[in-house]
Amino acid sequence: MTGSAREFVVEADGGSRGNPGPAGYGAVVLDAATGETLREAAEYLGVVTNNVAEYRGLLAGLRAARELDPDATVRVRMDSKLVVEQMSGRWKIKHPDMKPLATEAARVFPPGRVTYEWIPRADNKHADRLANEAMDAGARGEPWSPATSTAELDAATATAATAEAGTRAADAGTRAAEADVRAAKAVASSGWGPADMGVPATFVLLRHGETPLTPQKRFSGSGGTDPSLSPVGREQAERVAESLARRGTIEAVVASPLARTRETAGIVAARLGLEVTVEEGLRETDFGAWEGLTFGEVRERYPADLDAWLASPDAEPTGGGESFAATGARIAATRDKLVAAYAGRTVLLVSHVTPIKTFLRLALGAPPESLFRMELSAASLSAVAYYADGGASVRLFNETSHLR
Repeated sequence: MTGSAREFVVEADGGSRGNPGPAGYGAVVLDAATGETLREAAEYLGVVTNNVAEYRGLLAGLRAARELDPDATVRVRMDSKLVVEQMSGRWKIKHPDMKPLATEAARVFPPGRVTYEWIPRADNKHADRLANEAMDAGARGEPWSPATSTAELDAATATAATAEAGTRAADAGTRAAEADVRAAKAVASSGWGPADMGVPATFVLLRHGETPLTPQKRFSGSGGTDPSLSPVGREQAERVAESLARRGTIEAVVASPLARTRETAGIVAARLGLEVTVEEGLRETDFGAWEGLTFGEVRERYPADLDAWLASPDAEPTGGGESFAATGARIAATRDKLVAAYAGRTVLLVSHVTPIKTFLRLALGAPPESLFRMELSAASLSAVAYYADGGASVRLFNETSHLR
């Protein structure tokens, strides 16, 4: 190529609906001088993490730029702080299996020819749109196709030799892209945590055993009489303790401060030879004046307040109870604290209906109203694995086979 090398802007993005979950990437190559769109790329990746999808978008954008002009300089713009800082060399890549993705991206162009710039998400709408189009197409089982046609190369550079070299580069890029997809899918297979993130912090979520209020389906939160387990509840705790002892995976036991959870946790911990740590953040929601009442009794006495509570997560139970929004914020903070404290370990969290449902809702990215659509039995087990990149994987929900 004669004359000065061209300069491109690559904007890239990736997304995962679930992290890990159904994912895709989008990338666009722009002429730095004119802002003209030269190439678009997008692909549905199956189930991978956000980080994998973002790196895949970067790789696709760089490869598209190389196909246009292997002598170009490139300015990458992404809203992923992680990718920008890692590729700029300012942040270490902590997870060993993420290194091949970064290494491959660094090899597309010679050192010094690519620079990285973080931009707000609002400024990365083109790549974000492409990524979402790819995910939508993947959900429909259709291949992604660009909404706009790819701009032609400048006629002065579109010689036969350049075209032939571009074809070879495209073929190599396609093979490398397919290898990346296979690697990404191996890293984060559906239903199990991504292997590249190391050993997760796994929370086994145990709802306490029955109390005298449980069979009557009465509101029993953190502001009521704080009932202890019933004889049935203690037998349930013994059964779950035996089941967990056979599995042999629990390394620590953490409980809500309320009597029914501490009693359940104590029975299990004694069987496992562990101590119980009390965590205030695992307490049940405070149901205010509704404590001890059935749903029907609340409907009869406080109909307007109940309707508001069912309609909005910000509504509080009568008498200054705790809203689901407040519970959600508390559980999210508790989750982050415990994930940091128990990284790589399997921990039994003995808690209540609303906190456990909230752990699951947050892991799934589900809306607040999903709390009303989950059934959680007394002494049931659920489980969520948390990975170092912030991803979560629900592994078990409302398991009660140990009670039969």
